[in-house]
Amino acid sequence: MSNRGGIDSDIVKYLESDHQVLFLAVKAEFDTDTLYVWSGDYDLSLGGNTYTGAGTLLSISNIEDTLELKSSGLSVSLAGMDATVLDLALTENYQNRFITVYLGYLSGGTDTVAGTMTLFKGRMQSMTINDDPNGSTISVDAENRLIDLQRPSNLRYTKESQQAIASGDTCFDRVQSLQDKEIIWGRSSSNSGGTGGGNRGDSGNVRDAVRQR
Repeated sequence: MSNRGGIDSDIVKYLESDHQVLFLAVKAEFDTDTLYVWSGDYDLSLGGNTYTGAGTLLSISNIEDTLELKSSGLSVSLAGMDATVLDLALTENYQNRFITVYLGYLSGGTDTVAGTMTLFKGRMQSMTINDDPNGSTISVDAENRLIDLQRPSNLRYTKESQQAIASGDTCFDRVQSLQDKEIIWGRSSSNSGGTGGGNRGDSGNVRDAVRQR
């Protein structure tokens, strides 16, 4: 199955061009802040956010694109990080936070974005930090959002679970009262009187007719 999201209509006209200027951008949604970096060497405005140019310090592993419904992982690395970024990486909650990789086109070699498409969107799973004399390299491994299909649901057919999904919905309010409720099915209650007896007789006639067949 493809990881691709929606493609901007503006991209289509650039696909047949002889000269294309492509770039990659990464959006990592941490708890305290969202990290925006891209493969250029200057700041870029994209989707109302400013992406910091990481140049060759940013590396992204190959993105597998298949027709099967399965989760394919990805690794994003940032090299040459200083002590401030390193301290943040060591203390930040990152597991199961969203990370998105975009493929974009620059218009005519300028810093104007012609359009983008989503190459990958998933959840961060693990982080590796490698020390180097020139700085630290931080690598984040992520799983495709299809991994959510393998997670068990914690929801139940209860009032509380339904309120968490849709506040104000009362469709499960009486579920608990049904647990010990006796439901009479296929026979009459004791206070049904003569009508109940007639029903039993009718049922017996039906059974006799079935046996004769």
